[in-house]
Amino acid sequence: MEEAPYSQIQKGTFLIASPEVDFGIFYRSVVLVCEHTANGSFGLVINKSLELELPEEIINIQNLSNPHVGMRAGGPVQPNQMMLLHTSDAIPQQTLEICEGVFLGGDLQFLQEVITDENGPPINLCFGYAGWGAGQLEREFLDGQWFIHPASVRQIFYVAPEKIWSGLLREMGGIYAPLSMIPEDLSVN
Repeated sequence: MEEAPYSQIQKGTFLIASPEVDFGIFYRSVVLVCEHTANGSFGLVINKSLELELPEEIINIQNLSNPHVGMRAGGPVQPNQMMLLHTSDAIPQQTLEICEGVFLGGDLQFLQEVITDENGPPINLCFGYAGWGAGQLEREFLDGQWFIHPASVRQIFYVAPEKIWSGLLREMGGIYAPLSMIPEDLSVN
């Protein structure tokens, strides 16, 4: 019996931009769906690295001991807002489990503790988020703008951000695998 393709958008789903999406932050993006209801959806882009200088009261670079801290452009909505995406289940009252082993949330004290712990959990500081109104994400999916795949802690934290998009397409196989080889600059084709 052939395995059916993953076809349900839900919390813990990756949205993988189709090659037809060629604008802004969503170009070759992978979005982790953090909430999906009849009223709308929100998620975090996980594969767009950021280089920022943050105020010392948020992160003192001299105290940064955790080698697993990343900064991501989480989406175009409220880019000055920082959200913490991590693997720590130590503060269940402050976090929402998005998929197995992946948590969203935490306060400044939690952030300070994990970034100064050389054995701390992987954590991504996501600036901004992606949001959709009621029915909007479903329409984009049906229009072919997104492919969907179950999210995994491995892809979020242990694969280089620039390799997540193509890696997921290869992992999906079938008609998706050849899409992973489309060059970013079509003039080199």
